[in-house]
Amino acid sequence: MATESLDLLATPGGPQADYVVGTVSAVFFASNDSFYKVMLVKISETSLDWHEDEIVVTGNFADIKDDVTYRFTGKRVEHPKYGVQFQADNYQNETPTSRSGVIAYLSGEDFPGLGKKTATKIVDALGTDAIDQILNDHSVLDGLGLSPKVTSTLVSQLQTNNGMEQIIIGLNGYGFGSTLAAAIYNRYQEKTLDVIHDNPYQLAEDITGVSFKRADQIATQLGYAPDRPERMRAGLLQTLRDLSVANGDTYTTAKPLLTQTLSLLENSRNVRLNPQDLAAQLLELAKQQKVVGDEQRIYLKPLYDAEWQIAEHLNRLLQSEQEPGAKFNDDAIHKQLRIVEKQADIVYDDSQTTALTAAIRAKVLLLTGGPGTGKTTIIRGLVQLYARLHEVSLDINQYKDKPFPILLAAPTGRAAKRMSETTGLPASTIHRLLGLTGREDNLDTATTKDLEGGLLIVDEVSMVDVSLMKVLLRAVPAGMQVILVGDKDQLPSVGPGQVFHDLLASRHLNKIQLDTIYRQGDGSSIIPLAHAIKDGRLPADFTQNQPDRSFIACHANQVGAVIDQIVAKAHLKGFTASDIQVLAPMYRGTAGIDRLNEILQGILNPKKSERTKEVEFRNQHFRIGDKVLHLVNSPENNVFNGDIGTITGIDLASTPHSKVKSDQLTIAFEQTEVTYSRNDWNRLTLAYCMSIHKSQGSEFKLVILPMVSQYSRMLQRNLLYTAVTRAADMLILLGEPQAFEACVQNLSVNRHTTLTRRIQAVLAPDEAPAKSDSKDQTVKTDETEQAAPEAPAAQPTGATPAQAVPTTPAPDATPAQPADHRLTTALVLDGGIDPMIGMQGVTPQQFMATQ
Repeated sequence: MATESLDLLATPGGPQADYVVGTVSAVFFASNDSFYKVMLVKISETSLDWHEDEIVVTGNFADIKDDVTYRFTGKRVEHPKYGVQFQADNYQNETPTSRSGVIAYLSGEDFPGLGKKTATKIVDALGTDAIDQILNDHSVLDGLGLSPKVTSTLVSQLQTNNGMEQIIIGLNGYGFGSTLAAAIYNRYQEKTLDVIHDNPYQLAEDITGVSFKRADQIATQLGYAPDRPERMRAGLLQTLRDLSVANGDTYTTAKPLLTQTLSLLENSRNVRLNPQDLAAQLLELAKQQKVVGDEQRIYLKPLYDAEWQIAEHLNRLLQSEQEPGAKFNDDAIHKQLRIVEKQADIVYDDSQTTALTAAIRAKVLLLTGGPGTGKTTIIRGLVQLYARLHEVSLDINQYKDKPFPILLAAPTGRAAKRMSETTGLPASTIHRLLGLTGREDNLDTATTKDLEGGLLIVDEVSMVDVSLMKVLLRAVPAGMQVILVGDKDQLPSVGPGQVFHDLLASRHLNKIQLDTIYRQGDGSSIIPLAHAIKDGRLPADFTQNQPDRSFIACHANQVGAVIDQIVAKAHLKGFTASDIQVLAPMYRGTAGIDRLNEILQGILNPKKSERTKEVEFRNQHFRIGDKVLHLVNSPENNVFNGDIGTITGIDLASTPHSKVKSDQLTIAFEQTEVTYSRNDWNRLTLAYCMSIHKSQGSEFKLVILPMVSQYSRMLQRNLLYTAVTRAADMLILLGEPQAFEACVQNLSVNRHTTLTRRIQAVLAPDEAPAKSDSKDQTVKTDETEQAAPEAPAAQPTGATPAQAVPTTPAPDATPAQPADHRLTTALVLDGGIDPMIGMQGVTPQQFMATQ
């Protein structure tokens, strides 16, 4: 362990921190997945004005021994339910510091074979800080003449007694909470403090939840200079991640990357840095294969790899020797279609017949269409047609020892449930299908299972990002038919990429677009409204009330009161919380999701008396009966991002005769029931009002949709289209007409992706590339060009700034002037030279072969 780390942590609470010294007489609660504990400590000494023999102490601790004296530093707090507690921000084992104390400790029963004579020899040679010296470098024992067995026992037991303890003390000293401390320790184990000391920025790269700014605070404590190369590289990676998350892009370019990174680095420390040094560290990241450059595009390597690998896996499936449906001629297919029609009491028109015939013969097929165009009908018909043609049973009970031939999946639990309801077959989330049963933060390192069966149908593919699509296609065996279904006009995935959009933009994949609206005859005005929005206009009757939709004009500060009235009346008419869903684009503000949830909870699940059981967490109150939203994927519990549940139980640790050690919420979801301890409540939020992004893949009986100018930065066409298409039966629009108009006029900005280029490079490498837009050498999206890519980039080869070369000009570009091979700040920031050099000469096939 680094000595400097120990010095830094010597007084983590600062000189004014109160302390409690004593032994632990009971552990009331110990978290299973972190170091958080609640303990009763018998006091031998304290700085508190406290006249009782014991006090409850909370904080992060390693394994606690009941016969060891500890010093806890922190502060006294008054918990509203549990009374007075001592909240420890750190602690230490009161290891003896006097000569006699250290000798007695080392010759004690913890160190068999080490008698008082040997202990005295060690202390006389090393001094009273012998224990710290041995922990830091056990070679200090080499000249003392100890037997190898005694040395091994001494070192091993000291590390056991003090190793993890010192690490947790160190993590406490850096201010990490219980969950992050556990994640950090689980990643680095006994090397934790050494990793932090050697390069605190490694935390931001490896640990989800540790930002660059947090790592930079630790680095400042450790005395890291603001121009350290590690700091600049960490800033570049953080900015690349931020740009990908904020914009959904899979790449950026040098100018925004370097400009924003400089701003991050300089504002964090209030210093000025040399842009040339930052450009050099960008090259170093390329050498380390953490970023990849391709012409003027700069990628995080996992995103670069994901696009290429999606293309390669598609090619693998398309090149399969098996020809699905080849043995069935048109007559055989049409004969079985007639039977399916009769059983379903439906008549397929020509477009539906074409779609079903194409699907039954396709290796990979994309199926897209808006609301009411029959996507669900095609899925249901395809399942039945496949079963009849292949003579397989759809009775799941007959497949106990072998794979079911048809796999159905969707990104969310609610979307999977809808697939199951419409087909009568089991459907699962993509994560569940792949066997992702743990809390995988990194899909690149997650272990998945290979799929088995004959046909895979995935719905709501517009929600799938590049990382998940890569993992899904990797699990599909050659010969399995893949049908990807979605609505190209909906919001793209929350994660980077616009996969479905880019797949549809490729000329080299089979696709069918459903345009006929079949549900117009049911009197719905919601579906025509959705299609009008998709076409970039509001219908003339937009503000006129219809049987299934209405419009109420109001301003942002009136939204809450209007929704209050609407929901109160709907509730009196028998609408339940599960029937009603308010959707909004933003969390903050008077018309934001957080404020609306407070109002709606007061109507749909009010606190009826002081005896109403509730808990508070992060400014939200949770009560039995509350509608809640799950915010992350938890495959281990079969609960996923966007799933909606109801609180069915609240168990408080402070209740007399309580059998639980921590407050718990029990949530009933459609597919399971899960109990959450307080440490996991950050996965939950009230769901009376939810974001439009989180609503994807779901339908609700009544949707209430406010739209006001306060949401200005979110007002885009695909956002409004997605929200409107969530309404199954009724839609209430409210807000400012100009805000709705702004939505339809603001065509969403396409993301910066290159998946379509990659597909063409792999599937049709000899096809000539089309011309690039001469006004924008950085192509925003593939469908703007419909072209083959430039020569694919290789992995970084370790070139230095002196070797920098200009980017390859576009095929139709004017011949360049003689190249200046010097990499300057101006050239990098102006995009005049590619900072990712040494990237040409390796084909994607060669690249994939190394993976």
